[in-house]
Amino acid sequence: MNRGEKHGQVWSIILAGGDGERLRSLTERWLGYHKPKQYCTFTGTRSMLQHTLDRADVLTTLERRVTVISRSHLWDLSLQLSEEKTGKLLVQPANRDTAAAVFLGLAYVRAQDPQGTVVLYPSDHFVHPEERFTAVVSSAIVAAERLRRWLFLLGASPDKVESEYGWIQPGAEFGRMNGHSVRAVQAFVEKPSVDWCRRAMSAGALWNTLVLAANVKILWSMGWSCLPEVMPFFEKYQEAIGTLKEEIVLEEIFKEMPARNFSTDLLQRVYKQVAVIELKEVIWSDWGRSRRIVDTLIQTGKSPNFPLAYDAAG
Repeated sequence: MNRGEKHGQVWSIILAGGDGERLRSLTERWLGYHKPKQYCTFTGTRSMLQHTLDRADVLTTLERRVTVISRSHLWDLSLQLSEEKTGKLLVQPANRDTAAAVFLGLAYVRAQDPQGTVVLYPSDHFVHPEERFTAVVSSAIVAAERLRRWLFLLGASPDKVESEYGWIQPGAEFGRMNGHSVRAVQAFVEKPSVDWCRRAMSAGALWNTLVLAANVKILWSMGWSCLPEVMPFFEKYQEAIGTLKEEIVLEEIFKEMPARNFSTDLLQRVYKQVAVIELKEVIWSDWGRSRRIVDTLIQTGKSPNFPLAYDAAG
C-alpha cells in the first residue's frame, strides 16, 4: 500500500480533550485568554488539531474519523472545523484522563465495527515531515491487521534529554514492515530522572508518542484486564449508542468514572503485547512546554506566530 493510500476499513481516534494547562502562561500572554494548545496555531495557518486531522485523513476516511473533545472546547472547535468536516464528534462531559478518552472513542468504533482496526492520535504533538510520519503509521496499520493480538506503537528517536516524556526500552527485533524495524518492548518508563534519560539514549531507548495501531477487540480486552473498574461504564455507554438515552448515559458515566491514565495504567501493564516501530528521520515533539515549541520551530526553520519573549516560562 502506498503511503498516501487510504486504509478503507481502519478508524482514526483523535484525542483532543486536554486543557493545555502547562501552556496557560504562554497562551494567555499571547492571545489575552487561555486556549487549549491543540486549538492554537503556533506557526503557519493550521492549528495543532487541524494538522492532526489532516494527517489522519491521509490514511482513513472522514466517515471513520472519531474525535474526542471536552465540552468546554465546543466553541474553539466550531471556529476551526465546518460541520461537514467534523467526522464523528464525541464530547466528554468531564476530563477523566487519557484512558477515558481512548475508551470512549473505542466504544463508538466497537459499536460500528467490532473487528476493526484503530489508530490513536494525540492532537497536541508536532510532526515533521508529515509524509514520513504517515508512512510509518501506514506500516503500523498493516502490522496490526496481520497480527491482531499486538499493539503497534510509534517510538520517536530522542535528540535530547527529556525527563517529562514517557520512554520505551526496545527489545529484540522480530520482523520488518515496509522497511521499518518492528521490535518488542522491554519496558515503559514514565518521566524518569535526567541521568536515566542519558543512559537510555545511549542504549537506543525511544520516546513514547502514544500513536498506535491495534485491533479493536484486543484493545477492549486489555481494558478489561487492566481497568476493570472503568470498563463497565463504557459497556453501558456502548449499549446506549444510537438510542435516545445515549447523551443521558454519557453524562451519567462521567460523573462516576474514576480517572485513569492510558500509558501508566494500561500500556505499562501489557508491554509484552506491545511492539514498537521507530520514527526515523521524523522530528516529533510533545508541545507541552513553550521551550519545546521554540526549539522545534528553530530546528525546522519555521516562524512562530507569537513573540519569542513569551517562551520564558519554559
